Amino acid sequence: MNNDTHKRAKLVGDILDQLFPDPRPSLHFTDAFTLLTAVMLSAQCRDERVNEATAELFKVANSPQRMAALGEAGIYQYIRSLGLAKNKSKYLHKMSQQLMDHFHGQVPADFKGLESLAGVGHKTASVVMLQAFNIPAFPVDTHILRLSQRWGLSQGQTPEKVEVDLKRLFPAQDWGKRHLQFIECGRRYCKALGHKKEECPVCQGLLLVRSLN
Repeated sequence: MNNDTHKRAKLVGDILDQLFPDPRPSLHFTDAFTLLTAVMLSAQCRDERVNEATAELFKVANSPQRMAALGEAGIYQYIRSLGLAKNKSKYLHKMSQQLMDHFHGQVPADFKGLESLAGVGHKTASVVMLQAFNIPAFPVDTHILRLSQRWGLSQGQTPEKVEVDLKRLFPAQDWGKRHLQFIECGRRYCKALGHKKEECPVCQGLLLVRSLN
């Protein structure tokens, strides 16, 4: 990774700090379990729709014990409006039962434990580690994958490779902030479809620096 890439990362970070000085998670949660549940439900689904579903779900099942007791069919009734609802119901029920059987009803605060749970991959585990336990992580979703390539920060074609590159470019204390800023910028300015560089402050900033050099 050359010096030019590090300069681009510094510029990107400066612009993102101006645009989103205090980024916050868009999913609603109160603890590690409700966060884990919300992130699992957010796969291929907008966060707003997840929040609508969990507002009712968490009234009756805001713990592993209650979620497991609700059963797959019961969970489905609350999340049926979401994409992949049947699979998600199955995973939520099994994950909750695993927490009771193997983790004393507590969400584990380590990657190995989290990734052993049904329906929990590395990105989901990273979000939980970061937002629930305040442990540095850099979850890479589709927004971050796209923007990292578009902004010249990574040539990686997989979330795993992009994660490695971004962790090298940004200090660990900024990973959580950058993760949220990337996502917000991808939603507001640097979209996947109909992208126009002149409408994205980051793309504009990178183009301006390039033209001056």
